[in-house]
Amino acid sequence: MKSKLLAIERCDLNIDRNKSDHRTEHFAEQRLVVRRGQAFTIFVHLEAGSATLEANDPHLALVVRTGLLPKRESDTEVSFPLSDSTVDIKWSASAVRDPSGDKVVVAIVSDPYAPIGLYTLTVEHRGKTTTLGQFTLLFNAWCPNDSVYMRSEDKRQEYVLAQHGQIFRGTYKRIKGTPWNYGQFEAGILDICLKILDDNPKFRSDADQDCSARKNPIYVTRVLSAMINSNDDNGVLVGEWYDFTGGVHPGHWVGSGDILRQWAESGPVSFGQCWVFAAVGCTVSRALGIPCRVVTNFGSAHDSNANLMIENLYDEDGESISDGDSVWNFHVWVDSWMRRPDLGKEFDGWQTSDPTPQEKSDGVYCCGPAALRAIKEGELTKNYDAPFIFAEVNADVVDLVRLSNGKFVKFSGSTKSVGRFISTKAVGSDDRYDITHEYKYSEGSKEEREVYEKAQHHNKLQQRGEEPGLHLKIKLAKNMMVGSDFEVYATITNNSMVTKKCTLLVFAKAVLYNGKRGESCGFASDRLEVPSGEERRLHLQLEYGAYGSVITSDRLIHVSAISIDKETIEYHKAEKTIVLDEPLVEIKLLGEAKVKQPVSARLSMRNPLPETLQDCAFAVGGAGLVEGKPITLKIGRVGPKREATTTAVFTPTATGSSVLLVSFDSDKLKNIKASIAVVVKEGDALHTI
Repeated sequence: MKSKLLAIERCDLNIDRNKSDHRTEHFAEQRLVVRRGQAFTIFVHLEAGSATLEANDPHLALVVRTGLLPKRESDTEVSFPLSDSTVDIKWSASAVRDPSGDKVVVAIVSDPYAPIGLYTLTVEHRGKTTTLGQFTLLFNAWCPNDSVYMRSEDKRQEYVLAQHGQIFRGTYKRIKGTPWNYGQFEAGILDICLKILDDNPKFRSDADQDCSARKNPIYVTRVLSAMINSNDDNGVLVGEWYDFTGGVHPGHWVGSGDILRQWAESGPVSFGQCWVFAAVGCTVSRALGIPCRVVTNFGSAHDSNANLMIENLYDEDGESISDGDSVWNFHVWVDSWMRRPDLGKEFDGWQTSDPTPQEKSDGVYCCGPAALRAIKEGELTKNYDAPFIFAEVNADVVDLVRLSNGKFVKFSGSTKSVGRFISTKAVGSDDRYDITHEYKYSEGSKEEREVYEKAQHHNKLQQRGEEPGLHLKIKLAKNMMVGSDFEVYATITNNSMVTKKCTLLVFAKAVLYNGKRGESCGFASDRLEVPSGEERRLHLQLEYGAYGSVITSDRLIHVSAISIDKETIEYHKAEKTIVLDEPLVEIKLLGEAKVKQPVSARLSMRNPLPETLQDCAFAVGGAGLVEGKPITLKIGRVGPKREATTTAVFTPTATGSSVLLVSFDSDKLKNIKASIAVVVKEGDALHTI
């Protein structure tokens, strides 16, 4: 008697239930998205008279395939039978016949170490192949066997599922959170994240090997570090710190969605700076299932010559002649959570990677992932790029004067100015959480110095100490709103037993957050005689007429003071960075927010400048509140000290808690941001008569 063939009428992928079970229900697309190592259930409807799906049928197998060239030896094609039950360590499946009819309930468990990506599921029976459907497989922080497993549910909610966050910027004395919409579940974003993987050069050179390697979050994170910047590979963002002609100023972005969609449509997006690179990297990591947090390091060293020291060079007149090394006011990167079998269990946990293009690694602009444990302990031989990241948080700074005879004289330095208040958003709130202790031992502690000496194993460290005699400080005004005039001054105190003579110079220059100096906006100098035990001051008036045209949208002014005594070859230096206060954007919700019903928000901001603002506009966005691109509301000119006002109307698309992000821009005042929490309720029921 001839055996029956399997005849499938249709397959129901049970999308809604599976997405709910796998915590992927927030993905906007109506398609199956599951996390690896966890069971999902489909319903196979058979035609009348068909052979059934039975466990242990030697003629029947399920097959999953991913990538351009699926291969069994690469784990991108896997065939597995129907069994009596599933197992949680490899691809497996079981089936139960529904007693109500020709429907079979099939439970499938993916290998917790399977490559992530888009899969096709087929069933083979006696030489006949039938396609059941497609699904997207992600990393799974809820699965103990997955290498991104995270024990805490609160942390999984924050680092995988949260769509909104705070990115901290400023200086270590003036830290301010900036709201950001990661939007990893917005329509189209998951496909774009997979496209980023498919566009990377490793995929183009060997698609089979690249797809197979996507089982490993270490590999995926390193690929993302390279692909979020465009330097080598037509990646997502073009970095720019000076001229923003022909693109969007980095401070204008309020979320990752616009950037990713623009890249998918037309290639590299102009422009990004470190917090934008990091935020987009966080979005892509979370979308793919890798727990990720955005981290800000205040006083972040860029050690260009890999000697773990930042050397600031000056000529005899106090002018900077440094080129290469620098200390950024702040720098932003990401930490991703994963196991490190390549390094050993003690290096599991948070791993630092940095998509901002700074230095090349293995020939391309990428950085990390490096284990935080390796950075803290000075284990600089551990993959990847640990020496560079160690220097960012722990380099020593030395100030040197180059004399006319070519010799260098050290006149100042610090072992404590780099790597301060390393910050990330707290779990479950917008508060700043200080994680400096995760990166380094307490500054100046025995452990911290021992780690530094271990890292500097080939360099002899000079004894540090403050020069006796004169002590120099800079004092700032209390209120320094952009647009106002204010005064700063340098104080020099003589703690020696004899009168000191020196030339005191005070410089004020516009500065970028990465420490790069711009044009001068103030200078003062005086020849001083300071008796023993006394103090002298040199005042510098900073006027908007001088600084307004040279500062960038970072609104930073670098003030440095240098005292010079050429007779005794004695130099001293002090410096501070002014973070100008910005005006407040006020947001007032006019009524309750209800799903699929328009709601208005009143937006206002007072122009603090003594001149008219041109091209003024508010931008409004927020996941679940504004679908697609942010709403832009142009309001034209706003006079000096006048108020910019408008009303935004938006229609929420999903219930629950969200954040409305608002950004104000103009020709002279850019990137003023604010946000409010919005709770969207169910809409009013429609009644018909």
